[in-house]
Amino acid sequence: MRHAGLIAGAATAALVAAGAITYAVAGDDGGGRTPSAESADAGFARDMAVHHQQAVEMSYIVRDRTKDEEVRRLAYDIAQTQANQRGMMLGWLDLWGLPKVSSEPPMTWMEMGGMASGKDGALMPGMATNSEMKKLGELAGKQAEVFYLQLMTAHHKGGIHMAEGCVARCQVGVEKRLAQGMVDAQQSEISLMADMLKERGATPRA
Repeated sequence: MRHAGLIAGAATAALVAAGAITYAVAGDDGGGRTPSAESADAGFARDMAVHHQQAVEMSYIVRDRTKDEEVRRLAYDIAQTQANQRGMMLGWLDLWGLPKVSSEPPMTWMEMGGMASGKDGALMPGMATNSEMKKLGELAGKQAEVFYLQLMTAHHKGGIHMAEGCVARCQVGVEKRLAQGMVDAQQSEISLMADMLKERGATPRA
């Protein structure tokens, strides 16, 4: 029950941050200027939408591979929160009249366009490879739980790095606040997942 409360608390914090979409986004704290396609605001929205989509996919995979209610609850909360946030970011790009894809490498807006090789589908820091996603779909029970928690811990760490980049570089106030909410919620979930891994005799991957 202790973990259930922590899961709910992390999810609530993320959804509260997500509620910032009710603000007038395009000009919020940005002097009425619409971000350019090359801006950190646009780059973060594009890249994090992709990053979030994989977290949603991983979470739905593990919900089908285990009967453990604690893991299933966490996976559901992560999927719902990140799908909601992804929708917001894509909506902002529409509002700004900007493309959802870029010819530039991911992370270019952070001046780290070469950080992730993109090998085997790992386009950005923390993202699982195609092979790892396939493996997750083949495991079951405790093995699936452990692998999911390890993958999601790494995924969150990469996501936090990107969100901190937006907090430092983005100009649209509501987007900066959402990014900070991601940092806070995902740090809480990393701590929770470390406890869940320990209970299963495992540790986060190096």
